Amino acid sequence: MAQLQKYKDNFLLLVEAGFIATNMADEDTASKLFKASALLSPENSLPKIGVGYMHLLKLELKQASKVFEDVLSKDPTDDMARTFLGLSLALSPTDIAKGEKYLAESAAKSKDPIVKNLAVNALDFVEKFVKKGPTPEQMKPMKKEPKKKK
Repeated sequence: MAQLQKYKDNFLLLVEAGFIATNMADEDTASKLFKASALLSPENSLPKIGVGYMHLLKLELKQASKVFEDVLSKDPTDDMARTFLGLSLALSPTDIAKGEKYLAESAAKSKDPIVKNLAVNALDFVEKFVKKGPTPEQMKPMKKEPKKKK
């Protein structure tokens, strides 16, 4: 553990690099960076939020929601986890209203202007695009008629 102490100051660097790797669709690197940062600061929720964010970007909404719910169970005041949970749920066809509730809470109560802005924009996106039909569930595959031979 003493060896880890000399890298303690690199915690935020590793987390930020993990988010960048996630945005670059480099899941392997992102996972390693989030695991390394979690070793340096196990009590900090940012590495877990990073893992949830990775699931969210891959549209693995149930896994993302589970990660964010876990973070919120340990720290109910984590606005970033609440906002990402709201977004994950709002993109799920059966949990749109629940997701909007979380997003509205973050938009109203968050003290972080970036998180607040994300929640407001996510609510706008849900209203303009997610709730607007037809949803994938409502769409039925069209049957193609066989081509007639001449």
